[in-house]
Amino acid sequence: MFTDRRILRGCEAGIMLLKAENIYKSYTDTQKRVDVLKGIDLDVREGESVAIVGPSGAGKSTLLHVLGGLDVPDQGAVLLKGQDLYAMADAERARVRNRGLGFVFQFYHLLPEFTALENVLLPVFVHEGRGDMRAFEERGRAALARVGLSERAAHKPSQLSGGEQQRVAIARALMNAPKVLLCDEPTGNLDSASGVAVIELILGLHAGGQAIVIVTHDEVVAARCGRIVHIKDGVLTKVK
Repeated sequence: MFTDRRILRGCEAGIMLLKAENIYKSYTDTQKRVDVLKGIDLDVREGESVAIVGPSGAGKSTLLHVLGGLDVPDQGAVLLKGQDLYAMADAERARVRNRGLGFVFQFYHLLPEFTALENVLLPVFVHEGRGDMRAFEERGRAALARVGLSERAAHKPSQLSGGEQQRVAIARALMNAPKVLLCDEPTGNLDSASGVAVIELILGLHAGGQAIVIVTHDEVVAARCGRIVHIKDGVLTKVK
C-alpha cells in the first residue's frame, strides 16, 4: 500500500533545501539551438516530496540534472542549503553534490564488475577516501538492509533482477545521507510489480523524513507526492 498522502503533505513547510531561480538551458542540435528550460523557478523544502510530470521532451530530466548540479544552466542559480552550485568550481560542486544529493536513475548505472555492496560504497570512497573499511562496509550493509537486500550483498548486477538493481542504486544514493533524493523515472525500466515495490520503497523513505524529487510519467506515482509540478515546453505550467 502506498504511503498516505496526508503524511507526505505534513512536512511541506520545512526548511528550504534546494532552490532553482530563473533557470534557462539550451542545447545545439545539428547547428540549431534548442531551448529546453525557459525561466524555471522551483524550490524543495525539508521533508517534502515533489513530482515533476510532463510529456516527453518537456524538459523534466534536464531540470532534474540542473537541480542536481550535473548540467550547467545557461542562466540562473541553483542553491543547495543556500550554496550556489554553479558559482563553485567543478571540484567543489562535485564535493557538495556528493554530500548533499542522492541520485536514482532509470538505468541504475551500477558497475558490472562490482558486487552490490561495492557499488553501494562508491559514494563513500569519493567522499571519504579509503578510510575505515570495516565501518564503511557496516554502513553499506545497513543501506542494503534498508532496501531489503541484505542477502544479495555479494552478488554482481548481472545476478540481480531489474528491481533488485534499482534497490541497490537507491541504497547507493542514501550512503552519504543526502538532503534531497533526486529520482529520474526510477520505475521506467521495470515491470509493473517491481516498479510498485521500488516506488513503495522511495515513498517509505519520504515518510521517514527524506526530501524527494521524482520525475515520472506515472500519474499514480505523482498523485502520491505532496506536490505536483507540471512542465511543458520548458515552462512550469501548473503547480499544485
